[in-house]
Amino acid sequence: MTKPEIQIWTDGACSGNPGPGGWGALLIAGKKRKQIHGGEPDTTNNRMELMAAIEALNALKKPSLVTLHTDSTYVKDGLTKWIHGWKRNGWKTAAKKPVKNKDLWRDLEAACERHEIKWVWVKGHAGDEGNETADALARLGAEEARG
Repeated sequence: MTKPEIQIWTDGACSGNPGPGGWGALLIAGKKRKQIHGGEPDTTNNRMELMAAIEALNALKKPSLVTLHTDSTYVKDGLTKWIHGWKRNGWKTAAKKPVKNKDLWRDLEAACERHEIKWVWVKGHAGDEGNETADALARLGAEEARG
């Protein structure tokens, strides 16, 4: 059975860093489009970038072929490059400091396990329609978290 092909755009936003933050994602499968968002009252931009990817992948009902577009090199490089060394070093950075957001890195790694993912970096705020939609959703999540 062939896996469905899904395009995902994710983004995180924070008003102050730390401060109220939000995450957003646009998921497209053929003609189906789904938008999701959420937020937290006291968080960081990097945590919201990670949450966007985690929530988007966890929203998929079955294993899929995913192209995940993010404007966060932190998320893309963290999962495709850095995490292997962090795990080898007992979740320490090359500078021997604890990895920030370890809980979310573990959650993201788990969310990725059942999918085949191609990571694509996109320049933020540069007119990419999917990224602009994810950014608007992330800002909505931050606004809702602000109360």
